[in-house]
Amino acid sequence: MSLLQVVVLALIQGLTEFLPVSSSAHLILGSHVFGWPDQGLVFDVATHAGTLLAVLVYFRRELGRLVCAWLGNARADSQWQGERRMGQYLVLASMPAICVGALAHEWVEVHLRDVRIIAWTTLSFGALMWAADALCARNRQLPELNFRGAMLIGLAQVLALVPGASRSGVTITMGRALGFSAESAARFSFLLSIPVIAAAGSYGLWRMFTHAADIAWSQFGLAVLFSAVAGWVCIAVFLALLRRVGLLPFVVYRLAIGFVLLSVLR
Repeated sequence: MSLLQVVVLALIQGLTEFLPVSSSAHLILGSHVFGWPDQGLVFDVATHAGTLLAVLVYFRRELGRLVCAWLGNARADSQWQGERRMGQYLVLASMPAICVGALAHEWVEVHLRDVRIIAWTTLSFGALMWAADALCARNRQLPELNFRGAMLIGLAQVLALVPGASRSGVTITMGRALGFSAESAARFSFLLSIPVIAAAGSYGLWRMFTHAADIAWSQFGLAVLFSAVAGWVCIAVFLALLRRVGLLPFVVYRLAIGFVLLSVLR
């Protein structure tokens, strides 16, 4: 990979990992526009590491409270009980996607990474996002989340294994369908991404070393750096935009990208 390809694709991955717009669609479209080959396993591992670093740094205070709630027995007041319950929800809700991903990852890679499938899933899940945002939206906050709601969001995350669906897109859509505010749905989606990104990155790392992949460490480091910075900026800007404009601009953008991909196929 050239330096330009590393930087551009790392920025695309970092920006689109957390936006509800499908990173798969953008990586395919970017590669098609520039005529670049598939980025490969090493690049995937690097960008997973970068986006994981971004979400860990951005939510470091929330994660610190969750860890303290899990480890500390001295504080039994309602706030710390709520933090402990949220930690349990995150762990349990991440299990469906991790388990299904472990079983079906290779099948998905072989049968579903088709541009036509990605185009239609980008369009259809964009329409579902609009419906949830426009028809089901209320303003429930994260402390109101219960076990049933957390598991429904976790089950929705399984759909993100289909390229084009967007992990953040399907989880935010389910959160909105359950009546949570756009910001609350996005925050839970981002926290829920941590176990999944960590699992995907760990699997990629295992494959990388067991297959003796050729690693250009300078490019690997740049991919981590640029995807991490882009991911952190993306989370901050996205949460700010949700308070101002909501999800509609992202719905419109998804539909536009889907139609662009379909036009590329002609």
